[in-house]
Formats: sequence, C-alpha cells, structure tokens
Amino acid sequence: MSRSRLVPGAEVVTVPGRGLAVRTPAGEFFSVRTGDVDEDALLSLLTGGTTVPEDEGMERVIRAFEEAGYLTEAPPRPEWPAARQDVRILGDPVLTEPLAVQLAALGARPRTAPAVTDPGSSPVGIEDLLDGHPSAVVWCLDGPVPDGLWDAADRLPEHGVAWLRCHREGWQAYVEPVAAAPGDVTSAHVRSRRLAATPAHRELAAYWSGPRTSGAPVRLTVPAATLLAALLADDLGRWATGASGPAGFPVRRRLRRVELRTLTVTEHPVLPVPDVAPIPEKDG
Repeated sequence: MSRSRLVPGAEVVTVPGRGLAVRTPAGEFFSVRTGDVDEDALLSLLTGGTTVPEDEGMERVIRAFEEAGYLTEAPPRPEWPAARQDVRILGDPVLTEPLAVQLAALGARPRTAPAVTDPGSSPVGIEDLLDGHPSAVVWCLDGPVPDGLWDAADRLPEHGVAWLRCHREGWQAYVEPVAAAPGDVTSAHVRSRRLAATPAHRELAAYWSGPRTSGAPVRLTVPAATLLAALLADDLGRWATGASGPAGFPVRRRLRRVELRTLTVTEHPVLPVPDVAPIPEKDG
C-alpha cells in the first residue's frame, strides 16, 4: 500500500512520555501501541511521505489503522456533474443570495428568482417550476410555509428533478431532506409527521394556516442565514455528486431543526407517509 493517509478529522499526536495517540473524527482519543515500530517512520507513512516498508510491526500498526477506519487513499473530491449543475433557487433573498454564492463555489449554476407567497396570489404550478429544465429546485422561506404553497413542488421528484427546501418559524428554522425520486420525503410528509409528533397539533396547524399576531419581526442574522445556506448547499452537493454523508441519518431521511438564537442544529429521522388505502365498499 502506498500513500496511505488519515481520513478527514482523524489526527495523530505525540503525547510526552506516552507515545502516540489518535484523535478520532468523533473527538475521542485512543493510545497507539506501536511496540518496536519507529514512530517517526509511522508518522511519515501516515502523511504520505513514505511507502510501507517490509516490516511486520509496521504492517500490524497500519492494518490496525485500516480496520479502525482511520485510513483512506484520499480520493479527489468529486466534481459537480454537468448534468446536475442547473439549480433553480426560489424564495427570500436573505437566504437565496448566500445559497447561490455557496452553490456556485461548489460548481453548480444557480439561478435565483423571487417566489410569490401572498395568499391571494396564483399558486406556482409544476410547469412554472420545470421551466428551463432545472436539475434541482431549492425553495427558501424566511417565514412559515403558507398552506398549499409547496404542493406543486412536491411533484418535482416524479419529473426527475431534485427538491430541497427550508423555512423559518419564529426563532426556529427547518431544513427538510432532499427529495430526488418518487417515494422520497416531501414537504407534505414532513408536515404530517410533525403534526403527528406533537400534542399541540391543532395549534401547529392553526399557526401554519394563519393569521398570526406577532411582535417585533425576527431578523435573520448573517451567521444564521449563512449556516442555513451551508446546510442546503452541502445536502444538494451530496445529492449531485453521490458523495456519502457522515455518520447519522441519511440525507434523504433527515429533518434538521436550527435554533437561530444559538445556531444549534438537531437532526430528526423522517420517513415518507404511506398512501392510505381506500375503505372497501360493503356488499349489498
């Protein structure tokens, strides 16, 4: 094996009087029992400075790093595929502008447009969303989602278009999972799951429907908007490149709640809601 390297997030440190220790990507420390292996040679190997020598002791230590999952051949970061570069972004500029910057830096071609959310306006149809043949549509709202606003967008995966969205409810924001194929989690599924998970389902449904009496408006700070944009860009980038996600819930089955006052992110698993079978008619 040549050019073996530590996986991102894993680091090896020399502890005075105790030898080497590895800091795992999860932030834990483990001592490295090197035996008679030359520690400098091991460190040189881990940084790609040398190849593995014909030494049983070194092979044993390297094999232990491999089995623990701390070594990688360091493949290059996958580029954003040309077929998935055209991303249409709708919504409020406080979120769409930083998202467009981050997507462009990753290799996408974002196109931003304001989204009409007034209750009296005509709903956005599926033909409008498919105009220009985007590979993905991202919709960002600096407020709750009006009833029915995302109904048409929930059909995008049926047309081979990835569908990603986020919205804010007071000091909490929600980043919903990528829906990229029929059967993935839609916004309607998320609403149903959230209603089923709270004893205040009537109150939550009334809050979504409005009207709402509010105090001073919540203003998204630059760090908060940047964080939400980063979460969206990372999820979309993983979909576009096929990159695997870190340990935790799969990207297409993960709802994230962001506390905007502390920038704390919590993850929750979310599954599609199965269709309800019709009640059979009684004979006679």
